[in-house]
Amino acid sequence: MEIERKYLIEKEQLPENLSAYPFHRIEQGYLCTSPVVRIRRQDNDYYLTYKSKGLMSREEYNLPLTQEAYEHLKPKADGLVISKTRYLIPEKDGLTIELDVFHDDYEGLLLAEVEFASEDAANSYTPPAWFGRDVTFSTEYHNSTLSRGRK
Repeated sequence: MEIERKYLIEKEQLPENLSAYPFHRIEQGYLCTSPVVRIRRQDNDYYLTYKSKGLMSREEYNLPLTQEAYEHLKPKADGLVISKTRYLIPEKDGLTIELDVFHDDYEGLLLAEVEFASEDAANSYTPPAWFGRDVTFSTEYHNSTLSRGRK
């Protein structure tokens, strides 16, 4: 089960020394958006992911792919292949902020996600002051929606 909150971030509010945090280079495409079936390259690792319906909580299953399988499936992706850098920023209570800095078609878009062990923990979370609007319950900022392009 994936339980996460998602927030828009304004560029002016980014933490200082962002490059000092560990990060991943991510490229992902969607073979289907309902249900979500995604392929992802994260650095030198490759995955096929299934996500059920849901906003804050939903089932998620990741299966490893080979680079060859990823490259074979990539041209079959519907819509845009999303490119982003994901920074891993330590947060209170042992949590991690995953800050996505989007590239290419979504250059300038910044989203932060925080994953939780329970819905109670997610519902009681107080985000840091630099977080912007909570978009957890908006499908507009799901990557599967973004893959369809700007409206």
